[in-house]
Amino acid sequence: MQYGSRGFRAGKWYCPMRHDNKVKIFSLSIIWLWLALFALLPFGLIAVASFLSHDQTNLLSLPLTFQNYTTLRNTIYLTIFEQSFYLAGLCTLICLILGYPFAYFIAQCEKRLKWLLLLLTIIPFWTSSLIRTYSMITLLKAKGVINSILCWLGIIHQPLPILFSDVAVMIGLVYNLLPFMIFPLITNIERLDHRLVDAARDLGANRLTTFSKIILPLTLPGILSGCILVFLPAMTIFYIPDLLGGSKAMLLGNLIQNQFLVAQNWPLGSAISIVFMLVLVCLLLIYWRSTRGKAKRTLA
Repeated sequence: MQYGSRGFRAGKWYCPMRHDNKVKIFSLSIIWLWLALFALLPFGLIAVASFLSHDQTNLLSLPLTFQNYTTLRNTIYLTIFEQSFYLAGLCTLICLILGYPFAYFIAQCEKRLKWLLLLLTIIPFWTSSLIRTYSMITLLKAKGVINSILCWLGIIHQPLPILFSDVAVMIGLVYNLLPFMIFPLITNIERLDHRLVDAARDLGANRLTTFSKIILPLTLPGILSGCILVFLPAMTIFYIPDLLGGSKAMLLGNLIQNQFLVAQNWPLGSAISIVFMLVLVCLLLIYWRSTRGKAKRTLA
């Protein structure tokens, strides 16, 4: 027997809503505890370490200083930041150019074919990205698969120096990060209201106008989220430049790794990490403002 939101069980009255609230509070407490221990606490330690000093005997020492941040104004570090932004931006652009048509095609397919194509996109994630990067060496080296095929076809007469170059680094970044662009785009394109596309075509708009005026603005949140998911890892993945670039391409991730593990300069490595976190926050704010503006226009 139940009366409203109360019930009678085992000779006692109970309230299901109160039980549900306890479950929610417990679940949220676990989540906040996890975030505090493995996200907020490490970030706080890195932030504090970025203001400490470094000497030959101690990784971290007093006094507090801003020298770690002022050191980043050095031409060497500015060049690394500039190169990192350039390669990450170029990788993001290539992933967008390749991923948008593929995601749009998948979103328009029937259900069975869609799941098959999604499965083929996910399959590379079943293998470690480090192993997949090593496999790229067999494709790009002087006597690798690509040069062997090109020589056999007579297109080239001597192997192309692809490996240990910026081109090899870009190929490795795009290969590993392309799915991060495809999945947000598929999710966003599937929510597209195709009645607007049909209405635009009924009013005489061609395909280019329909895409630029209807499809592209409506899928902009998916584009921004995909760009963020590609851009940030592209700046910090350190093993791809090491393996495919031969340590010639120094990116932000390589710089942070070297400061922590090679130079043992933890305060400077922490300062670089904090600057990168500020870049992440700026990108997330751009994404939040764009999605918020779209929500306001939709309500209006």
